[in-house]
Amino acid sequence: MLFRSPVLAVEGLSKGYISGRQRVSVLADLSLSVCSGESLAVVGRSGSGKSTLLNLLCGLQTLDDGRIAVAGESFAATGAGAEGRWAELRRRTIGVVFQDVNLMPALSLLDNVRLRSHLAGHDAGGEREWLERLGVGAEADRYPDQVSGGQAQRAALAMVFAMAPALILADEPTGSLDRHTADEVADSLFSVQQQTGCALVLATHDRELASRCDHLLDLSTTV
Repeated sequence: MLFRSPVLAVEGLSKGYISGRQRVSVLADLSLSVCSGESLAVVGRSGSGKSTLLNLLCGLQTLDDGRIAVAGESFAATGAGAEGRWAELRRRTIGVVFQDVNLMPALSLLDNVRLRSHLAGHDAGGEREWLERLGVGAEADRYPDQVSGGQAQRAALAMVFAMAPALILADEPTGSLDRHTADEVADSLFSVQQQTGCALVLATHDRELASRCDHLLDLSTTV
């Protein structure tokens, strides 16, 4: 499902935490937008709020102020029924990729992809093709502990693309990989993202990886 207007729009987003007796601001009055086919790199020093931002953008944390709109669904700091609407977006519309690969160990790579596609409401078929497009078709029937870290991350990307998301949030997707493998996984991510036309928000410490995105947001300069 693709959107001509921004897939993701953020206005005046703020988030902070209580540390001891003080409130520490992590994100303050942040605004951004990402359209179909676009990619945004979120960079910044450790503790600048990269992971917090991605968690907010998929509803895993609640914002203190501002508004987030994803694929036509709008969320404010207060609002009834937000958890259920966020859960539905994560199931069908928002694909999330973490540094630590989120594969079910008791399922083969192929069955992991099949399960994710099924949960997104898609009919069976085409899951093996996603693994092939991400370069791990030959490992489809292997289990997560039988493949390399790079292969597992490619399978995780196949899971996300198989759900046909409007938006992908990737939190340090190559952070645990060596340079060569990281580059290969990044090549696969950007290639398929461009082919499918979904929007991508990528949080990373890797400036080289960030430079491949269309836009850059440096959180070190926003608070």
